[in-house]
Amino acid sequence: MKKIFLSIVTLTFLTLTSCVSDNENFNDDIKKSYDVSAESLLSDAQKELTDQLTTPSVNNNPLRYYVQYWAATLYTAESRYNLTTRTIPDTHWTNLYQNVLGNLQTSEQVLLKQTKPGAVAEADWQKQQQNKVAILEILRVYTYQILVDTFGDVPYSESLQNPKIILPKYDNDSEIYPLLIARLDAAIAKLDTSAKSFDTGDLIYKGDVANWKLFANSVKLKLGTNLSDINPTLAKTTVESAYTAGLLVKNINNALLKYASFAPNYNPVFDNLVASQRNDNVPASPLVNKMNATSDPRRAIFFTPMADGTYKGGVPGGRNSLPYETTYSHVGDVIKKPDAPGVLLEAFEVNFYLAEAAARGYSVGGTPESYYKEAITLSCEYWGVSSTDIATYLANPEVAYATAATTPITGVPGTGTGTWQEKIGYQEWIALYNRSFQSWTAFRRLDFPVLISHPSSISAANKQVPVRWTYPTAEQTVNGTNWTAASAAIGGDKLTTKIFWDTKQPPL
Repeated sequence: MKKIFLSIVTLTFLTLTSCVSDNENFNDDIKKSYDVSAESLLSDAQKELTDQLTTPSVNNNPLRYYVQYWAATLYTAESRYNLTTRTIPDTHWTNLYQNVLGNLQTSEQVLLKQTKPGAVAEADWQKQQQNKVAILEILRVYTYQILVDTFGDVPYSESLQNPKIILPKYDNDSEIYPLLIARLDAAIAKLDTSAKSFDTGDLIYKGDVANWKLFANSVKLKLGTNLSDINPTLAKTTVESAYTAGLLVKNINNALLKYASFAPNYNPVFDNLVASQRNDNVPASPLVNKMNATSDPRRAIFFTPMADGTYKGGVPGGRNSLPYETTYSHVGDVIKKPDAPGVLLEAFEVNFYLAEAAARGYSVGGTPESYYKEAITLSCEYWGVSSTDIATYLANPEVAYATAATTPITGVPGTGTGTWQEKIGYQEWIALYNRSFQSWTAFRRLDFPVLISHPSSISAANKQVPVRWTYPTAEQTVNGTNWTAASAAIGGDKLTTKIFWDTKQPPL
């Protein structure tokens, strides 16, 4: 059974009362399981984390609208950046702090209380337990980075300390990143690939310590990449050390959670589009136009074709024409499979990070072009594109690294060769089609692709695609003093306030 955790702030306002009886067992629920295994808590944390990143639910994660992968047809509020009606930040915050970080913390507490089975040697037991704790720590670092990249300053040093600290302070986002890197280094050092870890409960790698080590180094690479424009010295040492230690660079090592083909554990995309009988989200025209302009072979996978075999997208943020069923392409069937895996990290993503690193002059063993080509190839291979079609696509002058030019959202090819930020930015955007949060992060870091906000978007967005989410409403009302201080520290609790590493100005 799933263990329920109270959020880091709402516990203050819960009044727990119990009935009075002379029977000493009166308050015991004989039907409830109070003992939850470390493995079950890990499974729940991994699924909650993957669900939150994968789901297209407008109650949880509307970022497919932000990076203009999807367009709405009937209900446009979230595609116009309204976060408050459905209290979306509250759900994101609670899911990550309570259901992910809370479960990971409790999993470790349970692990530390376990006793060694008699048949296991003491040395082997210690190594296995150490590997387990390190894996939990790696997932905590991954989750904290998501929180920082969503909100900026967040509770960190005082988080998850109920009942000692009920209303945690917010830490400076620029100070959290180096701490996360240090935590990763410590966790990686504890991983022993000659020993076991979780026999059950690990839904991502089934306890494979070698894969967890590749994953951890790649998360470190991701942290370092985000620091490149704001702290190039730390970024360079972080990226180069991650590269030297070994990275997740092949699809066989992708960090995937394999959903079931049946309820309630099927993929959230299937849940929201097929099981819910919703067909009113359509591919957005900026992505469709870009892929049309280069005859991208992934179109037939990402989208359904029109009657004439072409692909057509809707306007992001617009109230798109009816009947939407036949006016536009729709989300491809492969994306909507009930057992389609959820993703935490992929090889193509890591190769794009390495392409960035090489373009910045870091020592990562390859060139921007070699990693760029490998990233595109890995993305296409993941989706089952043939080697012939991949080669044709890479040879397209609008795709080839040496000649690639920006293709604006109108679909009209550009007139000059692009910068490395443009080249990587557009291709990474395409490859991250089913990974909206990571795409939003790449968009903010690289300032590409160029995305234009709909004129009817809410005024709080200031005619821009938002670069952060506002803090949860519950934080304003329950943890108001710390919320006020954090809001002032970051420059205002606004959609337009940039995360600390987002230093570049968008192109005019």
